[in-house]
Amino acid sequence: MTENTAADTLPGPAGTCANPGDTTPSQAPESDVRGATKAVPQGAHKGKTRPPKSDVMPVLEQLAALYPALFGAQFLPLKRGIFQDLMEAHADTFEREDLKAALSLHTRSTRYLVAVSSGAQRHDLQGTPVEAMAPEHVHHALLEVFRRRQARTPDDLRPKLRQRIAQVFLASGMSAVDYADLVRSRDDETNALLDEALADAQAQAAKSEALQRAYSTSGKTVEAFAAMYGLDPQAVARALAG
Repeated sequence: MTENTAADTLPGPAGTCANPGDTTPSQAPESDVRGATKAVPQGAHKGKTRPPKSDVMPVLEQLAALYPALFGAQFLPLKRGIFQDLMEAHADTFEREDLKAALSLHTRSTRYLVAVSSGAQRHDLQGTPVEAMAPEHVHHALLEVFRRRQARTPDDLRPKLRQRIAQVFLASGMSAVDYADLVRSRDDETNALLDEALADAQAQAAKSEALQRAYSTSGKTVEAFAAMYGLDPQAVARALAG
């Protein structure tokens, strides 16, 4: 059974899809890294009626039974267009609006956003990876997961978030300027955290490059090189491998 509890979902969070068939995280929210997203003005969703959560839970249970690899105990990021694929495969099983509402709830769950923020690829109905997750989608999902978790703890989670942003940036293969342009929001604190993370990543990359050069010119084994600089051999080996 798919566990989409009220604690795991927020109405219209950033990093979730407005179109359930898209499953693409949206642009960064207009909120700082300390709190939840801004409240939706009253009446903003007027004219958009969705089935109550209790009505879509049976649909989520059916999806988990049909596709346990995607909707079961562990969620996987869904390919864009998954709604159309499901309707074509199960036209007699699901009502169109019920399926839309179920996918909307599913892709707004914290567990789904965690899957997206991991950088895992998007998957089709067979559970096959079919498309890389765009860096900006990973980034926005990461921010939303952080906001939800930060709201539940007095601990400052920003250092961990900064570290994860740096990892996502390095995995993207983009320049710091291009990555910042892609994910920068209108929130000053979020942008400051982004700049710090990019600076950390660039400093670490420069340090690793210097270590590689020093090792290459030393002509020594990893163990001898580490001993020469008073470094941990295993740490040096990991750095050189990275």
